Amino acid sequence: MKTILIAGANRGIGREFVRQLATSDWTVHATARDARGLEALSGTCEAVHRLDITDDDSIASLAAELKGVAFDAVFANAGISGDVTLPIEAIDYDEMFRVFNTNTFGPLRLIAALKANLMAGEKRLALGMSSLMSSISSNDWGTQHCYRASKTALNATWRSLSQEWRPDGISCVLLRPGFVKTDMTNNQGMDVETSVAGMISVIETLGLADSGRVIGYDGKDVAW
Repeated sequence: MKTILIAGANRGIGREFVRQLATSDWTVHATARDARGLEALSGTCEAVHRLDITDDDSIASLAAELKGVAFDAVFANAGISGDVTLPIEAIDYDEMFRVFNTNTFGPLRLIAALKANLMAGEKRLALGMSSLMSSISSNDWGTQHCYRASKTALNATWRSLSQEWRPDGISCVLLRPGFVKTDMTNNQGMDVETSVAGMISVIETLGLADSGRVIGYDGKDVAW
């Protein structure tokens, strides 16, 4: 059995990952930010853990709780869109930081805190959730400045990690879910089941040669 930790797992894409992986050959640990989220996950997987990915103390507590647990994969899935209606002149520091803290800083801090758990595993997959919106070369319609910037920054940090952690045998890969029916998209787009099934197929094939890639649910690379 392989073991994975999925951060931000109580709804949307994360919840569907738990559902699909829990019926496969993966042992699933899942996190949620609050009691309501933990209750929603109860009984769906091997173990559930409280985690606020924006809080250093919460990440440290999770790392202490999981000390000695081997993970084949850690998936920093949690993310927010921020207020996508804001024009550029209305964006302030607080809004930019709020989005970056969840989408960029949080995943980086989480994966760093659980590096030892990955080193104890076999597949050693450090996974993050990217987006087509992260692509600079594909940005031909603008808007959603905070979200775009946070995901582009996530790509940059993960690419750096892919170089730094390669000698340790850790593969740092970002996934793109596509435009999926979730709360974040006002329930527009493809079914979450289709997106997650595609991403799981990608995860099953990943190795060190894939480190540094941004890969879509369809197996295609996302342009930088």
